[in-house]
Amino acid sequence: MTEKVLMKGNEAFAEAAIRGGCRFYFGYPITPQSEIPEYMSRELAKRGGTFVQAESELAAVNMAYGCAAAGGNVFISSSSPGIALMQEGMSFLCSAEVPVVVLNVSRGGPGVGGIQPGQADYFQATRGGGNGDYHIPVFAPLGIQEAVDLIYEAPQIADRYRNPVMVLVDGMMGQMMEPLRLPEARPFVATEEIAAYKPWSLTGKAAKGGKRRVVKSLLLKPEQLEEHVEQLFEKYALAEKELVRFETIGLEKADVVFVAFGTISRLVAESIELLAAEGIRAGMIRPISLWPFPYAAFEQIDYTTTKAVISAELSMGQMIGDVKMGVNGRLPVQLIHRTGGIVPTSLEIVEKTKAILQGVK
Repeated sequence: MTEKVLMKGNEAFAEAAIRGGCRFYFGYPITPQSEIPEYMSRELAKRGGTFVQAESELAAVNMAYGCAAAGGNVFISSSSPGIALMQEGMSFLCSAEVPVVVLNVSRGGPGVGGIQPGQADYFQATRGGGNGDYHIPVFAPLGIQEAVDLIYEAPQIADRYRNPVMVLVDGMMGQMMEPLRLPEARPFVATEEIAAYKPWSLTGKAAKGGKRRVVKSLLLKPEQLEEHVEQLFEKYALAEKELVRFETIGLEKADVVFVAFGTISRLVAESIELLAAEGIRAGMIRPISLWPFPYAAFEQIDYTTTKAVISAELSMGQMIGDVKMGVNGRLPVQLIHRTGGIVPTSLEIVEKTKAILQGVK
């Protein structure tokens, strides 16, 4: 790790991708992540990488597909409507088992929506907006440092599972500045080493004298397609065991337990302190992996003292379905939310929490 530096979120994310081994970036500017392609256009070529500004998000994801199929370490980014356009390509990447790291700096929606922070891409990210049966591991950091660490690690996860990996942040995180430590840069994989590093990649049969390789998504025989999808889900079952990540705060003897991810989890942490000053014991489960979702964390709740579980979200309530599955009927599950790009204050969370507790007594 280096000494601490002060960086804007989007620029830190781009730097983390480069240091994590990103050699190719295909992007298109869209608020609130436009600083990422700007940073990549300026910095990536200096470090031996390649930047291409695509004509659209559709073009960007398909350029990423082709480059990654040839063994390139690829990072792409966008914001909510742009990620929506990339969903077809993500389904193709999953089916063809091609690793790519994707960053969504999400905003309010639906449609074009606004450019303020939002978390209404939860369904899009965790359920997949593309066609067919597939999953993408999704990680949601609470701040710039954790985002940098996850982006740095993501290429290794993507390569291990031969699957796209998504890091989901919001517009506030992309635009704010925080002190952080950047990880040491990994060297790029040399072109001549790609065939050994990624033996499935399309590096040229004639040059290596090896077995013919094919990367494709089209499987016309139903039995062959069924076998392929079942094999994908064997991989996803392994991911569900290996990639679950979460943090818990103050669950023992809590009166109320929040579940929150990303920016709003920071506000919840402050609300917990304010509630403690009023004699209310509150805890929090903070999912870091949104898929696979940390259902096991809900076994740590003290069901003898806790009166309610509250899902805190910057949406109309999308994660709340997973929260209810984790609670499994043992407690009432309530929602505290704002949408449209509005972020609640910690005092607002406190007042709504007190009202909820009054209602469940």
